[in-house]
Amino acid sequence: MLAHEIRARVARGELTPKEVVQAYWERVQRLDPSLGAFLTLNEAVWEEAARLDPALPLAGVVVAVKDNIATKGLRTTAGSRLLENFVPPYEATAVARLKARGALILGKTNLDEFGMGSSTEHSAFFPTKNPFDPGRVPGGSSGGSAAAVAADLAPVALGSDTGGSVRQPAAFSGVYGLKPTYGRVSRYGLIAYASSLDQIGPLARSVRDLALLMDAMAGPDPLDATSLDLPPRFQEALAEPLPPLRLGVVREGLGGNSPGVERALEGALKVFQGLGLEVAEVSWPSLPLALNAYYILAPAEASSNLARYDGTLYGYRAEGEELWPVVEATRARFGLEVKRRILVGTFVLQSGYYEAYYGRAQAFRRRLKAEAKALFQEVDLLLLPTTPHPAFPLGGRQDPLAMYREDLYTVGASLAGLPALSFPAGFEGNLPIGLQLLAPWGQDERLLRVALAFEEATDRAFLKTPLGEAL
Repeated sequence: MLAHEIRARVARGELTPKEVVQAYWERVQRLDPSLGAFLTLNEAVWEEAARLDPALPLAGVVVAVKDNIATKGLRTTAGSRLLENFVPPYEATAVARLKARGALILGKTNLDEFGMGSSTEHSAFFPTKNPFDPGRVPGGSSGGSAAAVAADLAPVALGSDTGGSVRQPAAFSGVYGLKPTYGRVSRYGLIAYASSLDQIGPLARSVRDLALLMDAMAGPDPLDATSLDLPPRFQEALAEPLPPLRLGVVREGLGGNSPGVERALEGALKVFQGLGLEVAEVSWPSLPLALNAYYILAPAEASSNLARYDGTLYGYRAEGEELWPVVEATRARFGLEVKRRILVGTFVLQSGYYEAYYGRAQAFRRRLKAEAKALFQEVDLLLLPTTPHPAFPLGGRQDPLAMYREDLYTVGASLAGLPALSFPAGFEGNLPIGLQLLAPWGQDERLLRVALAFEEATDRAFLKTPLGEAL
């Protein structure tokens, strides 16, 4: 069942919030042991559902939340042994706003440790499996959220996107994933990886469900100085006629796509042309180099942000009395990938290498943004694949550089702070293919309006529930 359908049925008195919770809880109990989407279920959700006012705008809508987003009174691990028993005394703004409107938090979903990975194999607890093929990854780092939505263990979920961590798992798992404009959704309560890139975003099986969540979450927040004062109007935008738009197809660095991705791209272009969009090839010269800059800037910020995990304030603390041996033993619990990125980040921030690496990467980021701004003088939207291929096998990316290349098409929007939406657009065999639309800064609503037109024009042909029928 889709979130907007649940909301309507609860409002009409056809369902109670408690009945919705029971249906999803039972489905999770039955299907998740073989999938591994959830790390923690919210036992308090039953009491919350029982006392919920059915007149609230999101009454009865069940939400899964990525486990690096703080939930007051509910364990939040960031997929790491260092926070294995951490129960936040505060709530992330995005979660608080959803709950205030009647949404019910079903549980916390699995992720690559601290959001560092593209497969959810780097979780400290267990890997998540792709609902379409349990021998393959669901993507990452929001793989648990994507898998939960794809398998209809929850109608909607929250993830976080630093370099593609909402969009790439959405593509691999056959659902929608939105990375909003940087600052459109408050980052308060999101456990930091790279603060200038991190952004909370929703995953769903319907564009209308994305709009439902964004209208609830978006907007300025006094607890986040980087949040934007842009009033959300997502559902309103979906009701408007599709305007005449120019769609730019980015070709830089797009060699090596799988046959299924190429077919999906060509098929989507025909659909968009049929909808009246003007299509043209465009050039974004710096895009192929964005991955290099990202893997300097993001580890640098991670090196700073993760320095707080030293055993002295919160989280895991190793045994001992002497400070530095305790710090060293505490940080030894970081996973291999997290250690690798901290070391890279610390290296590029050293005084002797700062300008050669970090300074040049920041200059490149400014150039990338300038090119994107110029591009959007020519076109209204950009289209490119989300990933160059469908989901890869579990254990199929042992080389870290091969794993990093999974972010090839997604990091450009992250570095430029642009909104980007991955949408289901085809299959290669039984594996989903995702494409992504990018819009100018602050024009998130435009993405959803065009994606809805595509969804309706294709009659939701690319949306399937792989683990049995949808709820």
